[in-house]
Amino acid sequence: MLRNFTILILVLFIASVNGYAQKIDNTDADEAMIRANVKQMETGWNARDGKAFAAPFAADADYVVVNGIHAKGRDEIGKVHTGIFTTIFKDSRNAATIKNVRFIRKDVAVVHVEWNLEFTAAGETRKGRALSTMIMTKDNGKWSIATFQNTSIQPTGGK
Repeated sequence: MLRNFTILILVLFIASVNGYAQKIDNTDADEAMIRANVKQMETGWNARDGKAFAAPFAADADYVVVNGIHAKGRDEIGKVHTGIFTTIFKDSRNAATIKNVRFIRKDVAVVHVEWNLEFTAAGETRKGRALSTMIMTKDNGKWSIATFQNTSIQPTGGK
């Protein structure tokens, strides 16, 4: 009985160590590549370059924004942004703040980013805030955005 209990404790210990190793399996380089993808989006937006904005997305990515528009694939994401950069967001500026990067597996990460947008509409400067959830995947050593969902952050407390 004591032998079986000792074996059980040993197995549980090995399993917990293995689980811990999986959680820290990702390197600083992986996180740096993920952060570089977000920076590329921000840089592309502020240059009003749809193709540069879309570059970090997977070829078959899903992109859903606050009004429910769903763009499918890097090329369409780039075209949609080229369109908005020549109209409503032609004088805009967007700042990204990464809130967290959580590795689900060594090749899958959930990334939350807060976006602070300034743009001009009807002659006045407006501001908007949004929180995006991205699923990034790693293929052949490269991270790309597989899915993107953007949610507007509404002011609280009557502001």
